[in-house]
Amino acid sequence: MESWISNLAAHGLAVLFATVFLEAVGLPVPAALALLIAGGASARGSLQGSYAVLGALAAMLAGDTLMFLAGRYTGWWLLGILCRISLNPESCILRSADSFYRRGRKLLLIAKFIPGINTMAPPLAGCMNMRLTQFIRLDVAGAALYIVSYFMVGFAFSDALEAVTKGYRTFGRVVGWVVIALVAGYVALQLWRWIRERGLRTVPFAMPSEAAHAMRTGACIYDVRSHGYLDRKAIRIRGSRRLDPHTLHWSNAEIPAGQLAFVYCTCVREATSVRVARELEKNGIRVAVIKGGLRAWKKAGLAVEAVPPEEIAVLPVFG
Repeated sequence: MESWISNLAAHGLAVLFATVFLEAVGLPVPAALALLIAGGASARGSLQGSYAVLGALAAMLAGDTLMFLAGRYTGWWLLGILCRISLNPESCILRSADSFYRRGRKLLLIAKFIPGINTMAPPLAGCMNMRLTQFIRLDVAGAALYIVSYFMVGFAFSDALEAVTKGYRTFGRVVGWVVIALVAGYVALQLWRWIRERGLRTVPFAMPSEAAHAMRTGACIYDVRSHGYLDRKAIRIRGSRRLDPHTLHWSNAEIPAGQLAFVYCTCVREATSVRVARELEKNGIRVAVIKGGLRAWKKAGLAVEAVPPEEIAVLPVFG
């Protein structure tokens, strides 16, 4: 952090533009802090304010447009990556899409101020067929509000920022410890979740090859992804059947009594599969979770198929 702030003071506009662009494309860099410092530097005459604001706006618009186009042409794949830290990426995508559809146009105006949403909004707009011209109009307005707000705060409180930047070493050390504490907290949370889930995992697991062999002898495989059928390129295990985890109370009847059933998903640590398997076991159904889910199945070179068009989830799009 110390070297980053020093570079901003030394190289000015180039570092500011790079920082704003990198944040726009989803990297964890502090564009807001760069804008604050740029505002303070402009107040003291060491940075040309108009160039800084217009250049930062251009950099943010370039990054957002890139993410918009990536969302448009990669479909839900990019959103799956952005949702990867979620235990259930498919559910994360669906919630984000539904929320953005209901508030998308207004949300773009304030998205930059909301961590997480600032990265998800442009690819969501692309995925959901928002017109590029409409997106650019809204994004320019939202980006301008974000950039000018932080820049003007830095400009108005330049004296306070000068006092902060005089102590680069101390400030950098404090921020460094804060970052370490946040990372440690995140790791601890994931470890706690893993331990808790491990304690709850009373269901058996099976390797993809074992499930494939059992399937050839009559066993059934069920796709229990929360909302895994997001676009027309969606695939599933060949011969598997859909089992919506949100409708288990009536869909259990579809599973033949006494027959071994295998379930799979694409969640972190098979979270949805484990939950569904426990529910099925309560109803006396023999079940096993395919370890690694659909990814492990494909990695093993086993057969997959396109999801039938009639089973594709119809998600909202901007017309």
